[in-house]
Amino acid sequence: MTQVLRLLPEQEPVPELLVGHETSDDAGVYKLTDDIALIQTIDYFTPIVDDPYMFGQIAAANALSDVYAMGGEPKTVLNIVGYPVKKLGPDILAEILRGSSDKVKEAGAVTVGGHSVDDQEPKFGLSVTGLAHPESIWKNVGAKPGDALVISKPIGVGILTTGIKRNAVTSEQEQAVTETMALLNKTAAEALKSFNPHAVTDVTGFGLLGHGSEIARGSNVSFEIELSSVPVLEGTYELAAKGVVPGGSKSNHKWLENDVEYGDISPEEQLVLCDAITSGGLLVSLPENEANQYVKALKDKGLNHAAIIGKVTEKQDKLIYVKR
Repeated sequence: MTQVLRLLPEQEPVPELLVGHETSDDAGVYKLTDDIALIQTIDYFTPIVDDPYMFGQIAAANALSDVYAMGGEPKTVLNIVGYPVKKLGPDILAEILRGSSDKVKEAGAVTVGGHSVDDQEPKFGLSVTGLAHPESIWKNVGAKPGDALVISKPIGVGILTTGIKRNAVTSEQEQAVTETMALLNKTAAEALKSFNPHAVTDVTGFGLLGHGSEIARGSNVSFEIELSSVPVLEGTYELAAKGVVPGGSKSNHKWLENDVEYGDISPEEQLVLCDAITSGGLLVSLPENEANQYVKALKDKGLNHAAIIGKVTEKQDKLIYVKR
């Protein structure tokens, strides 16, 4: 999509537009008053789990995450539905909508409507509107040398959900990845407001290294990632070794080949770091002396996979250097 946007004429500067598409940030931000900024985002996709209720939960958590990644509070959502009602009937769609509604309520937001089209393949997502103070917006640029990098959820989601489709995972692994995707980033964002983050994003379709590279490029810095510190869902490496890897993860790996130095990291481990994720955690660049406190705060709130996974350095030849 970034390649498509580059083909369009540049938008005239709008003083009230605090965050547009220029840095591939998680949401757009528009200043309404000196005290109120509007955050807007939209996301939808095809089912990644068989349970329609959980699909609704995951889709909602994924869309809401973009508002949390900007430092905002979600307020209203609109459902976006593509669905073959004559083929699948209304009951499955009702369960998807119920799952989404319950997750939206958990976020403290409200569903105000939506739009549907008759489609041959089910698709579901949300448009989310949130609010924040204009001076408290988090962006995916601004990381500083010396910062520590923290992630709030484990990676491996894309590989495990591909494993579900191929009947290659255990019931425990399926439950773990489903719960990970359905977990709101609300807690991670609320805890972060007690600290001083320099750059924030959520890890989704471009994977850990893809979204990390966006922060590094936009901030004119480089990242050092320590593989052994990255939290990974159980079974992910084993599935990757068997070739159970989604096409999106392979595309991410190809896209990043000139931006990442992997050293002695194996091809399977590289794919895990590039894994295309649905509803991943927050990736935060913050002062090193605050990182341990933030991780402790997350673990005290039950986010046991939260971890410091690397650091920010001065700009080098590559955007990211992975070490074992």
